[in-house]
Amino acid sequence: MSHACHHHHDDPSPGNSPAYRRVLWAALIINAAMAAVEITWGWRAGSLALWADALDFIGDAANYGASLAVLSAGLLWRARLAWVKGWAMAIFGVGVLARAAWAVLNGEPPQAETMGIVGTLALIANVGVAVMLYAWREGDANMRAVWLCSRNDALGNVAVMAAAGAVAFTGLAWPDLLVAVAMASLALHSSREVLRHARAELNSVPTPAP
Repeated sequence: MSHACHHHHDDPSPGNSPAYRRVLWAALIINAAMAAVEITWGWRAGSLALWADALDFIGDAANYGASLAVLSAGLLWRARLAWVKGWAMAIFGVGVLARAAWAVLNGEPPQAETMGIVGTLALIANVGVAVMLYAWREGDANMRAVWLCSRNDALGNVAVMAAAGAVAFTGLAWPDLLVAVAMASLALHSSREVLRHARAELNSVPTPAP
C-alpha cells in the first residue's frame, strides 16, 4: 500500500471535531427514534420492507454510537471498527434475504397506506442525516461507512414508498418482498466496499518491530 499512509496511523481522525460529534449524536437519536417507529408500525402493517428498514435503523444507531467511541482513536482502531461494520452490513443483508425467502411462502399483502406514511417519515429522517454527514463522506473507512449507511437508508426509503404504491395498486405482497431483497443487495454491496477500504487501511499500518 502507499507509504504515505504509514505516517498517519497515530493521527487523530479528521472527523474528531465538535461539529462531527454533534452530527453523530443527532444521527444516533434520529435513528433510534425511527427504529422504534418502524418496529411498531412495520408489525402492524405486516411489511417486511419496514421491518428490514427498522433493523437497519437499529444497526445504524449502534454504528453512530460506536463511531463516537473511537473518534479520538488512531487509524488502526478506526479501521478495525469499519471492518466490523462491514461484516455487520453483510450479515444484515443475508438475514433480510433469508426472511424474504420465508415470506414468499408465508407472507400476505402489507398495509400500503401505513407503508407509505412510515416510509415518508423515514425518508425525511435519513435525508436529514445524510445531509448532515455529507461534508465527512470522504474521510477514513469508518467515516465512509457512516456515510454509506445514511445514503443507503435514504435510497431504501424511496424504494419502500414505491413498494407501498405498488402494493396498493396490485393488492399483492411481491413489491414489499422485492424492496426487501433490493435493500439486502445494497447492504451486501456497501459491505464489500467498506471491507475493501478497511482492509487497505489495516494493511497501511506497519507492524511494530519485535
